[in-house]
Amino acid sequence: MKILLDEMYSGLKEYLEVLDWEVTTVKEAGIAGSMDREVVQYAGENDLILITQDQKPAELSELLGIKYVYISNAIIAKMADEEIKAKYGK
Repeated sequence: MKILLDEMYSGLKEYLEVLDWEVTTVKEAGIAGSMDREVVQYAGENDLILITQDQKPAELSELLGIKYVYISNAIIAKMADEEIKAKYGK
């Protein structure tokens, strides 16, 4: 499977490639600054999993049956909380 990183996650490209994923960013795809629906449609047309932090593209993907991963601030906060507790306790 291939991944499309939404603009806020373009910095993850190298990390995901090291983990053996084939990754492209919206900038590389030539759709940076596009409307959310256009980004979602691009992901669908190219059989890509969209990784986004924005709720709207996630919801549009859900409605259109397009693969996506929604990483909200709440998810990031929970991961940080777990990591802090594992390393340093509470």
